[in-house]
Amino acid sequence: MQLIAQITAIGIFILMFAGILSERFERHQVSLFCGAAMLIIVCGMMLKDYEGLWKIMAFDEFVDPDFWYQRGELAQSTGINWATIIFIAGMMVMVEAMAMAGFFRWLCLTIAKALHYRVIPLFIAFMVMSSLLAMFIDSITVIMFLAAVSVELARLLRFDPIPMIIAEIFCANLGGSATMCGDPPNIIIGTTLRFGFSDFILNTGPIALVSLFAVLLFFYTVYHKRLLVKMKSHKIHKDTDAPIQYPEPSDAIKDRKSFIEASVIFGAAVILLVTHEYSHLTVATIGMFIGLASLITAGKHASELIHKIDSKTIYFFIGLFMVVGGLENAGVLDLIAGAIEKMSSGSAFITVVLVLSISAFASAFVDNIPFAATMIPVIKLLAHVEGMPLSTLAWALSIGTDIGGSATPIGASANVVGISVAARHGYIITWKKYCKAAVPATLMVIVIATVIIYIRYFLLAR
Repeated sequence: MQLIAQITAIGIFILMFAGILSERFERHQVSLFCGAAMLIIVCGMMLKDYEGLWKIMAFDEFVDPDFWYQRGELAQSTGINWATIIFIAGMMVMVEAMAMAGFFRWLCLTIAKALHYRVIPLFIAFMVMSSLLAMFIDSITVIMFLAAVSVELARLLRFDPIPMIIAEIFCANLGGSATMCGDPPNIIIGTTLRFGFSDFILNTGPIALVSLFAVLLFFYTVYHKRLLVKMKSHKIHKDTDAPIQYPEPSDAIKDRKSFIEASVIFGAAVILLVTHEYSHLTVATIGMFIGLASLITAGKHASELIHKIDSKTIYFFIGLFMVVGGLENAGVLDLIAGAIEKMSSGSAFITVVLVLSISAFASAFVDNIPFAATMIPVIKLLAHVEGMPLSTLAWALSIGTDIGGSATPIGASANVVGISVAARHGYIITWKKYCKAAVPATLMVIVIATVIIYIRYFLLAR
């Protein structure tokens, strides 16, 4: 029965990915359906593991004081990661409040004005800003607003916005890899394996920083000539000789009081995240606090903020965790870990390279969020079997999923959002246009990451 349960679990897992890739159904519907099937069919009917089923639902976490205030070492969670769910929901509320106050548009226009609306400096600055913002705000939100403002500036300054949007997408994923709260895969890795903000910034942060300099040079080399060509299409401007009217950053602020409140809450969120290992406040508590603070300060607009929460993403995460929990209970992840261990021939460095490369390759073609969630139990098993630090494998998984997801238009959610924003404004980013620059940049960052990991965790650790 164990073998049949494993085959069934793998079938449900493949069905989930096929359903997500087909785009015939919304991904939260697919993950919830497959999650329910995993619990009912695999855990309930086949394995009759009712205790394991309860562990996957993880409802008892809410009454555990350590879930809200971490007093010591916690057992690494399995099943639904409610800390991730609460944190992401809180961040969504905060970001929507910032958007309603005009924070993102104000920031973009302020930088554009400071650079005197020159295209190449704007191109470099927006790549850097994309990386920096994505360190603290979900990369999906960062791209949603950066891409929209990039199109606005492109119409104003008459340049092609496609290179800027592609570069922003890549840099958002890269910046997101530097911190625990940057990209969804990192949130899952951090909350599941109990790594904090400083753990990421001190380990994946240097890799992201070195890679950012290389990426800036790469995209400048690839795109600078194209950006300097003035576009005369009717989509940009009907009269290319007409004087340009530059927008004032202050015009982006819809309500000064709301703008100040949103900025203060964002600053508080950053401080809480940076210091949570010392305050012992968990990310669940931080997410709850910033979400409630945003709702309270929103006043009569609170209901509007609640309606803007991306509940479909929340449901997607819940279903995803259920599927991964079922795979773990059925022993499928043990088989994957065994296969990687066999391929590595007992070499810790080769194991890390395999995790990094497999994660990068897989995340280029499937959503990196479910892949990261699936691989976390695998690297836990690998670390236990091979007697190597779990943290090293975690950093490899983080970089692999975050950067690998940048390689194709469907690899990460931020990619899909950025391309969709461009398409809504009449700029079509084809697979060829995107991959022509993103694939070489991805390979370059993977090589940089491999070299840094080898030097830091193997060569210097001897």
